[in-house]
Amino acid sequence: MWYDATIEKVLIDDAQVQAKIRELGQQITADYAGKDLLLVGVLRGALLFIVDLARQIDLPLEMDFMAISSYGAATETSGVVRILKDLDTAIEGRDVLIVEDIIDSGLTLNYIVEHLRNRGPASIKICALLNKPSRRRVDVKIDYHGFDIPDEFVVGYGLDFQQRYRNVPFVGVLKPETYTAPPGE
Repeated sequence: MWYDATIEKVLIDDAQVQAKIRELGQQITADYAGKDLLLVGVLRGALLFIVDLARQIDLPLEMDFMAISSYGAATETSGVVRILKDLDTAIEGRDVLIVEDIIDSGLTLNYIVEHLRNRGPASIKICALLNKPSRRRVDVKIDYHGFDIPDEFVVGYGLDFQQRYRNVPFVGVLKPETYTAPPGE
């Protein structure tokens, strides 16, 4: 495959990802029965995850999306969070489930939660496919999460490096020389 030379190892294969999403979907279905569920996907990384997750939730639900910038072209968060696209849906009185691909420092997610909390939702919970607890700078409560992972640069299943690798069907560790090479090499 096109990415084989740059992926150091597969961290979580596609079958493991899909099994975990089925499990999360069942748990969310049970927890939100009878509620007005709105899934809020954080673009672009959570796109594949939110689509697969929504198909595993056996409830009526709506989806909306936010686009946030805190990395730019860097490999680590700058700590400065900007909303590039806000929700189109009113959330007052709604049960909101924020769907994230990965929680790293927690800074971006903390900002999103505070931003949405001011709009009066009935509840806000967080669902993340990946959790990198060793990098946490802000304490965030993850209500549903798939996998705790080590402090490695991961790509695939929605996660990117320079907007590529999102379509890799598994979560893999990117070879360091791929993201540390000078531009143009």
